[in-house]
Amino acid sequence: MPKQIVNLGSVQETLLIPLLCRALETARPNGLLKDPRAVEIVEQLDYDFSKWRGKSNSSFACVRTRLFDEIALRFLEKYPEGTIVEIGCGLNTRFERIDNGRARWFELDLPDSIALRRLFFEDGPRRTMIAGSVIDEEWMEPVLKAGQPTLFLSEAVIIYLEQPQVKQAIVQIATKFPGAWLATDMCTSKLTTPQAQKKYMKRFGIKSWFKWACNDPKSIESWHPGIELLASQIFAEASPEIVAKMPFVWRTLIRFAPFIVRYLTKDYRIAHYRLGL
Repeated sequence: MPKQIVNLGSVQETLLIPLLCRALETARPNGLLKDPRAVEIVEQLDYDFSKWRGKSNSSFACVRTRLFDEIALRFLEKYPEGTIVEIGCGLNTRFERIDNGRARWFELDLPDSIALRRLFFEDGPRRTMIAGSVIDEEWMEPVLKAGQPTLFLSEAVIIYLEQPQVKQAIVQIATKFPGAWLATDMCTSKLTTPQAQKKYMKRFGIKSWFKWACNDPKSIESWHPGIELLASQIFAEASPEIVAKMPFVWRTLIRFAPFIVRYLTKDYRIAHYRLGL
């Protein structure tokens, strides 16, 4: 079977990095997660993944994925028939990994990403892929019709947008879905300077890097009435279950020198919000 050619925009191309990381982590003994689907997809894509092997720590991206998984699992425990919307789903496999058999899932991404995704995934009674931009509103209609408590997950997505676009997206969601929840990653301005952008684009061989800087996750509360920061964590604050599966060096540092890990990861965090009353 011929391999599938990858034709993605510069930002969308970055979705291949966590895909590779999940595949590599799957092969690691006692890895942070097991994702055989990611392994299969990497093998079926006509893409030069070698430029990332050895240049990035696969565990870093997978810790982030596990942190998002934990937020989603807590939501599903409370609302087993709730709705989860993955903003910028890329080639994520969260449905395969944590679906409870009852929840409703929507997977949103730009048209080229969804076109690639449809080569490997299919819609189902509880799963719908939507081609669109998070800053538009058309994609919200089918989610609204689901009529269930809703969790929005933005893993390595809106962080690539400019602040006005990020604010627009979050305010639109908060307006349309009062009482919903949102989890997103964010970084400080240290990681969005021109020097930082140039450094990381060269390191990973990509043409886009983080643009949105948020030095204080609580500042988002001022964007719309009722937005409330529920939690904010850096990688050093991961749960014991996640830490136990980190590489040996990470586990050792967190145990004996957590201040080092906090310093190394302080500019990147995941924040969890309640949107409205």
